Amino acid sequence: MKILIIGSAGHGKTTVAEILREDYGWTFEDSSMAAARIFLFDTLKDKYGYKTIEECHADRVNHRAEWFDHIGVYNLEDPTKLAKEILKVSDIYVGMRSSTELNACIEVELFDLIVGVQDSRKPRESLSSNDLYIDYYADFIIRNNGDLEDLRKKVKRLFAWR
Repeated sequence: MKILIIGSAGHGKTTVAEILREDYGWTFEDSSMAAARIFLFDTLKDKYGYKTIEECHADRVNHRAEWFDHIGVYNLEDPTKLAKEILKVSDIYVGMRSSTELNACIEVELFDLIVGVQDSRKPRESLSSNDLYIDYYADFIIRNNGDLEDLRKKVKRLFAWR
């Protein structure tokens, strides 16, 4: 099974993936870490003085639109390129942010399930760094409006069939 988890920054996507790893043994990689590992660290290290991939990844919050644009360029010839790289090593892709990328992935049926994560207590991410509307794309939406235990229960309910 190949799963995509989408949603705005800070809404709980990685936490959902961590729960799925703990409960079902599925592996995941987030788009930002994959991009840093595959190409963005080399692209940005001199500009921002990064010493490690982890330092580059941690600073992404300060350059979200720039990261979005670089990933778009990386995927220009094949909008599924980053997704395919992630799915070579993981069951779950966390954090796709481009409708162009997602539409291409849907067309070639790259994912078995698309899960949205939304926390109504937090703002939606800017369109300059995330142009996906989870209500449109997600097969299921997990409303992350409580505490960690509440989120864990919702994830378990959604994946009870597993």
